[in-house]
Formats: sequence, C-alpha cells, structure tokens
Amino acid sequence: MRVLETQRLVLRRFTLEDATFALELVNDPAWLEHIGDRNVRNLEDARAYLEKGTLAMYERMGFGMYVVALRNTEEPIGSCGLVKRDGLDDVDIGYAFLPQFRGCGFALESAAAVLEHGKRDLGLKRIVAIVAPGNLRSIKVLEGIGLQFERMMTLPGDDEEICLYAYQNL
Repeated sequence: MRVLETQRLVLRRFTLEDATFALELVNDPAWLEHIGDRNVRNLEDARAYLEKGTLAMYERMGFGMYVVALRNTEEPIGSCGLVKRDGLDDVDIGYAFLPQFRGCGFALESAAAVLEHGKRDLGLKRIVAIVAPGNLRSIKVLEGIGLQFERMMTLPGDDEEICLYAYQNL
C-alpha cells in the first residue's frame, strides 16, 4: 500500500514479500554500525522481524517504517518512516538505505516527506530522532529537514549516549 510519493520516490508499507530486501538492509554494515544487529540471519528471521516489528507497528499505531522505492522502477532502495519505540516519549523518525543509494539525496527527500506526513496526516506535534554522535551524514539529514539537537540521552537497556533531535510543530 502506497503511503507517500515524492518527485523520485514511492514510500509504501512493508509486506512479508519484502523479506529478502529486509534481510539485505538489516545486515548492511552501516545498519549494523549505526542501528544495531537485529539477529536477522535468513528469510525466516526476516519474515519474523517484519511480522513482530514493522507489521505489528502498523496494526498498533497506524504507521511505521516504509519501503522506499524508486518511483520509475519501484526497486526498493531503503526504508524510512515513523516508529513509537520504548524509551522515547515521542514518535521517532528513522531511515536507512542500501550502500549504492546513499549520497543521492534519497534520505533527505524521503525523511522530509515522512515528517510532513506525520505533521499533516497524523497530527503529530513533536517528532524526534535518535542518532549516534559520530553519524554525521544522518545528523545532516535531520538538520536538513528541520530537526534540532535537543540533548544527549541513553535508551533503557543501553549504555551508549546518543543524540536526541526534535521537531516541534507549534
């Protein structure tokens, strides 16, 4: 189900048919470094990851992470969306792209569309993002869509400090 379209991209809901793509994305070295190991090692793990995470989030919240695909070919290139995660009071925006699609402006384009969707369609007054202090490319995207650094924080069960960025829709 398509959720958003931009000039170059289509954002749609994940389905179980996206398990192969999800397996590739969550095992990308940049994902493992900046987001973390989700212990997804095969297609069965990928289907379970989608069912228990992304698809359950759609049911519970009405939104979640979306497949980002090229508009002209519908080839999946990454994911971007909104998540309500434990340890954060507000909805969190996130994104990840396969290596060959980084540096093309797709993260900025999709994140801007998702932020607007959250404000306009979901009525969210505040949207946050968490990012490792050294992830300068991601920080640039967050600042590019209007989020501002708020504070350093630690998520429950984690000992690494991360940056909290926020967007206020007043």
